[in-house]
Amino acid sequence: MIDMAIDIAVIGGSGFYSLLKNVEEHRVSTRYGRPSDAVMIGKLGKREVAFIARHGRKHTIPPQRVPYRANIEALYQFGVKRIISTGAVGSLRPDYKPGQLAIFDQFVNYTHGRADTFYDDEVVAHVSTAEPYCGELRKIASKAAKNEKLAFHDSGTVAVISGPRFSTRAESSIFSSQGSHMINMTQYPEAALARERQMCYLGIGLITDYDAGLEGRSDIKPVSTSEVIRIFGKNVEKATGLILDIIPQIPEKRTCGCSKALEGAVITHK
Repeated sequence: MIDMAIDIAVIGGSGFYSLLKNVEEHRVSTRYGRPSDAVMIGKLGKREVAFIARHGRKHTIPPQRVPYRANIEALYQFGVKRIISTGAVGSLRPDYKPGQLAIFDQFVNYTHGRADTFYDDEVVAHVSTAEPYCGELRKIASKAAKNEKLAFHDSGTVAVISGPRFSTRAESSIFSSQGSHMINMTQYPEAALARERQMCYLGIGLITDYDAGLEGRSDIKPVSTSEVIRIFGKNVEKATGLILDIIPQIPEKRTCGCSKALEGAVITHK
């Protein structure tokens, strides 16, 4: 553990850490390799906050190659207890509109081949992810979004695919029919790994598109990279403002169950 106690971290795009004051750059290594980029530590009001650019500060790491374990482990080494994560999502429902934000409450994992646990060698643990997103942070985020008068959804299930390609129409239709509201490439295993380290995790989706289009709607075109970038740029400002409102409202003491995620989960006897 690094001799620092940074309670809150943000994982996302580079637009956020430019708002931090007195920023220090820490290049660290973990048993799972190096994180996506340096861990940036800075002041936001009275709170010290850590930041990692998930895809690297120049966006050079595709979703299937993000070092998820190293990122979470690096933040764990700094003593982080709460993570606020942002990322672009495609909509699978007409009412989840591009330009809006969404606060996730569930995910469905469709990825394959990703290293998705810290318990894969001499210790066996089965951590519950029945409620993968911190209820305490979700309530704070919803209140903050209302204060900011944002167009947002206070819940939603995100289907997580490996990427980097976008979905076929058939795949998109299946994800929607199985109950997902949005689609993304990075929420898994990030959220699950945070739970294994008993961190509170908040996922905020920046809705940029309608994925492969919506069934029965010929007027809605499939997603394109240029459209994602255009809408994402507008949403970043909204999400940044939201995070700036969320962080001061986070209490010093945790009252949720995230800090007890390992209770009864480890079954290896030493």
